[in-house]
Amino acid sequence: MREIVPKQLAIVASFIEHEHAAELEAMSEVIDALGAGIFENIHADLVRGVSNPDKGRIGMTAEQVLRAIVVKQMNGFSYERLEFHLADSTSYRRFCRFGLMGKTPDISTLKRNIKRVRPQTMETINIALLQYGLKHRIEDGRKIRTDCTVEETNIHEPKDSWLLYDCVRVLTRSMRQAKEELSANIVFSDHTRRAKRRWRNIEHTGDEKKRVALYRDLLNITEKTVQYAASAAEVLKGHRTTSVLQSAQATGIAAELWSISEYALKVINQATRRVLYGEEVPAAEKVVSIFEPHTDIIIKDRRDTLFGHKICLSSGVSSLILDCIILEGNPADSTLPIKMLERHKENWGRVPDQASYDGGFASRPNLEAIKDLGVTDVAFNKKRGLEVSEMARSAWIYRSLSYFRAGIEAGISFLKRCFGLARCMWKGFESFKAYTWASIVSHNLLVLARHRLC
Repeated sequence: MREIVPKQLAIVASFIEHEHAAELEAMSEVIDALGAGIFENIHADLVRGVSNPDKGRIGMTAEQVLRAIVVKQMNGFSYERLEFHLADSTSYRRFCRFGLMGKTPDISTLKRNIKRVRPQTMETINIALLQYGLKHRIEDGRKIRTDCTVEETNIHEPKDSWLLYDCVRVLTRSMRQAKEELSANIVFSDHTRRAKRRWRNIEHTGDEKKRVALYRDLLNITEKTVQYAASAAEVLKGHRTTSVLQSAQATGIAAELWSISEYALKVINQATRRVLYGEEVPAAEKVVSIFEPHTDIIIKDRRDTLFGHKICLSSGVSSLILDCIILEGNPADSTLPIKMLERHKENWGRVPDQASYDGGFASRPNLEAIKDLGVTDVAFNKKRGLEVSEMARSAWIYRSLSYFRAGIEAGISFLKRCFGLARCMWKGFESFKAYTWASIVSHNLLVLARHRLC
């Protein structure tokens, strides 16, 4: 049976005399001040799809799940390290409300519970933190700064040869699993070692003719493997077994074979066009990973190519992250300021008095639209033909806002270095969004705690 918060608090150790322990205590006080209402959405996520949520083991409470997420993101822990530190550290046990004599959750329990929390739930918790900041006069949302960055997905370098080898390896592994565990009548040839040799030879070959010949063989291997996978999926579709679990497993493997085969065909197509015919393949048509197919190709400042998703952040004078949107594709910065202001108005009930942006957001239509929404002073880092008198009431205000804007660069760096925002380690686009919001919630909770300690 799931609980939102424990009905009876466990006996816990006191926080030790240490700077980090003092921050944990202040963060715990902030969470307590938000009230039990913020845990209701987490509880709904945890029992989603459960037929009888009032029965069975209690498991982790909604409050413990949120606190574990904060500990994980704040320290950049893997699940293995999170399991260890919850068991080993009295301060983390107290923060997460695990009793002195109680058993802390193992790695599978942590994974299962944390990954069930949806991004919308974490965004709602962030709004509650901002309301706390407003109530205690830490942040009023009247002065904002906005900028974009890229959060990478957890993929390797997307070279065509590597992607082709991935397709062969994963499809063969799934077919072997079906044959060994389900005794399915699947016929295929294992070309994994041959594909690996071709991939490595391509990586170390400077001769273009030899490289193209190696690519032709690797493409041929991949096409054969895709054909085997299609036949195997058909066999599994009609596979009969008395075990319900085995039937579900057969259906799952068949779905995986179809899914990976679909991406494999796209990889074959793009490699054929690019390598054999010398075509330029548009970024929108490329597959950069069969494991994280939602990954976008982001070209930053015409020099760096990153693989992940573009995110747009706004922060205030308190350094709290006020809002975040996670984008698909690579839209221009100039398309985003109005959307961010409309979201700000929805969360705060009004638009800010002053707003500062990077140069990529600058345009006359944007300035006019921002002013029409009610923003008094605007500063773009690059004027792009705009006069200071059009943007702000004085040159001093414009210069002050320009200096203020630079602070969000430090905020983004802090998020990436200390809260895992540089690279998402969770799989899938929904998990990507949940990971991003988990980082922001952990960041804002620490910022609020430090304001309490000042």
